[in-house]
Amino acid sequence: MSGIIRVYKRNDDGVLEFREAWFDEDYSQFVMNHGVVGHQSKTDETDVEDAEAAERLLDAFAVQCAEDGYAEIPEEEQFWVVAQYALKTKDGTTRDRYLEEKAKDALISHLAWRGLGIVDRSEFSDARLNIFCLTPDVNKTVNAIKVCIRGEDLDFTKLSIGAAPFGEETFKLKHSPKPANSFTL
Repeated sequence: MSGIIRVYKRNDDGVLEFREAWFDEDYSQFVMNHGVVGHQSKTDETDVEDAEAAERLLDAFAVQCAEDGYAEIPEEEQFWVVAQYALKTKDGTTRDRYLEEKAKDALISHLAWRGLGIVDRSEFSDARLNIFCLTPDVNKTVNAIKVCIRGEDLDFTKLSIGAAPFGEETFKLKHSPKPANSFTL
């Protein structure tokens, strides 16, 4: 199976839209998800006989998306947005590891259903938990992270958010719980 197909295009008004599709093996369904980037998407599921039928649907989906002007956005044209928590210890505690899993799971779902990219990885470093998100839209992703973390009651008061173009190492501060003018990984 080819996994997930995720493509984007700007409509006539310059608004970024997305489409994605995958085969959900657990339910034997072909799933299509689509909408305006940053907004809750619409989802359509189709029951399929087997993985081969799903593969044919994925191939047809890819062809239709290309005909409609949709294309993948290469990583180097996207941005890193990092959700960062200040921790009490250098390497994090058991409670911090729980926070990491809970925050990652919440962000994976929240971002995906809005076409805002993926949670790439998380790491503990120097008394910080960093959750790296790769996204096509920085501002909408920053807002989505704030909404998600607040909604999941995941200690919003310790959350900072920084962003940088893919391949750059200097992050700009986008959100901080206290007055600050820099963001450090």
